[in-house]
Amino acid sequence: MEEARLFSDIELIENLRSGRMLNESVKSVYRSYFELLSRYILSNNGSLQDAEDIFQEVVVNFIDLVRKNKFRGEATIKTFLYVMNKNTWLNELKKRQRTANRELKYDRAQDDVEMDVAHFIAGREVKKEVLNMVNRLGEACKKVLLLFYYENLSIKEILENTGYENEQVVRNKKYKCLKQLEQIIGANPASMQTLKNLFNG
Repeated sequence: MEEARLFSDIELIENLRSGRMLNESVKSVYRSYFELLSRYILSNNGSLQDAEDIFQEVVVNFIDLVRKNKFRGEATIKTFLYVMNKNTWLNELKKRQRTANRELKYDRAQDDVEMDVAHFIAGREVKKEVLNMVNRLGEACKKVLLLFYYENLSIKEILENTGYENEQVVRNKKYKCLKQLEQIIGANPASMQTLKNLFNG
């Protein structure tokens, strides 16, 4: 089997601009620079799959720049690709961090709602009052909340007892039901006071 040819910088640029020997040129770029570029990503919280995805994106963008005559050869291809690879990966990490922060914020909001509502459900004396409110939420919410708070089932066990797709869907449903319950409690000052009196009594 013939080994893929390695092109010089000048040859690569000519090939990419003209579209000649494109496959061979891309293979040459891969053989010459993938190890170097992937090493940066692997040493900065990335996986091999991340390295491959970023490399592919970088090569596509590099070809586009060359064809638009925006690569002027002021740096070697090696240096240029390394900088592109670094910047693309740093942007990806920032994007992932923003996503993680959004998810953390959502999880904290869920926790806050649970703390606001769950303390009403905890006491035995308030069960009847809470049940009357839960009954107003509809069968789906009623089932999830009763399984969780009254039968003390885990999210996984609730999943097994319901027709939801996965545990995250169950968590989301419980969160929405708690929000609805919170609104019912908040909209009914008399019930709110009764619950507080029972809870504090």
